[in-house]
Amino acid sequence: MSHTEKKHDQYYEMANAPISHIIPKLAAPTIVSMLISSIYNMADTFFVSQLGTSASGAVGVIFSAMSIIQALAFMIGMGSGNYMTRSLGAGKRELAEQIVSIAFFTGIIMGLVITVSATFNIHRVVLLLGATETIAPYAEAYAHYIFIAAPFMICSFIMNNLLRFQGKASFAMVGITVGGLLNIALDPLFIFTLDMGTAGAALATGLSQFISFCILLWMCNHQDSCISISIRKFRPKLAIYREVLYGGIPSLGRQGIASVATILMNFMCQPYGDAAIAAMSIVSRFMFFINSVIIGFGQGFQPVCSYCFGAGLYDRVKKACWFCIRVSTIILLVLSVISFPAARSIITLFRRNDPTVIEIGTLALRLQLITLPLQGAVIMGNMMPQSIGYGFRATLVSTARQGIFLIPLLTIMTYTIGLLGIQCAQPLADIATFILSLFVIRGIFKEFPEDASSFAAQ
Repeated sequence: MSHTEKKHDQYYEMANAPISHIIPKLAAPTIVSMLISSIYNMADTFFVSQLGTSASGAVGVIFSAMSIIQALAFMIGMGSGNYMTRSLGAGKRELAEQIVSIAFFTGIIMGLVITVSATFNIHRVVLLLGATETIAPYAEAYAHYIFIAAPFMICSFIMNNLLRFQGKASFAMVGITVGGLLNIALDPLFIFTLDMGTAGAALATGLSQFISFCILLWMCNHQDSCISISIRKFRPKLAIYREVLYGGIPSLGRQGIASVATILMNFMCQPYGDAAIAAMSIVSRFMFFINSVIIGFGQGFQPVCSYCFGAGLYDRVKKACWFCIRVSTIILLVLSVISFPAARSIITLFRRNDPTVIEIGTLALRLQLITLPLQGAVIMGNMMPQSIGYGFRATLVSTARQGIFLIPLLTIMTYTIGLLGIQCAQPLADIATFILSLFVIRGIFKEFPEDASSFAAQ
């Protein structure tokens, strides 16, 4: 490869381009993808909330099921993605190609299992997710189409991650963006014009996920620079699954435990009525919207982190991580300052005619905005160890925020100070997770060997 060709090769750039250039370059399309995904989730909440408080609560209840589906997808997508990139960094192209196909077809199988098992037990499922008797009918109507679309949702998230880890985040952005915009357009059509209610919102989401799936599959298989998906390369091996799971368990831990925490919160909110469930659902969606910017930024860091670690460029991994923490903290501080005075207006936008939802949601949102700037270190403290194969410590950080710390705090504080405990639990968990994340990051960096500096000179 000539010097000029190297300058335009994404893997060469990961190892040699300035950190302040390559990470934002990879992150920009991912941030757009995350924002679009978050916006159409908020659009579902917004449009369904116009149907009433119980309907709004239904979206919050099924959101935990969608989070479980997404957690399984990210477990496979993130695990296979960082394993694939480390393999490429080590010069093992054939192994990387096999990993991609194993990830895709494993996702298809997982999705079909969810579709069959959940669809035939839908009433029991929504009750287990924390639906009240008044919320359950709306939740069942919403869940039906979501579960049917599970295989396409899972594979879309997997392909999104595989493209990102190849440095092709712009390709992933196209699929996610088209699906997201379609979802936003179809929501009011199906919910109001066709009078389908909550089922219309779910159908819009399902169709949009299918369109995204088709676009991403075409991108993977018809772009010369991408590793293609082939049934011929689907040769499952225990050793590959072990590496994929080891790298993906932190994502399952982070999002899976978040789903468990959401379900627990739904049950804790039940004594305070559908308004409490609806309010906390709105707050969760808005906070996810803000955090999606930093998650997208961190996902631009991950392929650089994985590739450089695989190539032995350990000092570059450190510099990239601290750069991302500094930038993300500043961004979150600015967003927190802007959003804090507007908290009441934000909640009112979703449930204008329910003062109880507004009061509960406003306080909860403001409390979470106070600790929002800490999320930069928390997110990078999960993504960095996950990207380099430090599975246990990545899982520790990923499960801490909404598992190790939130679930006990939520349980204890709800029983001691009631509704205020539900509102305060997440900010306190954020503080504890921030401290843990810094401890983990510094500990890993102390273990790094000397740089394989000869790589950069090749």
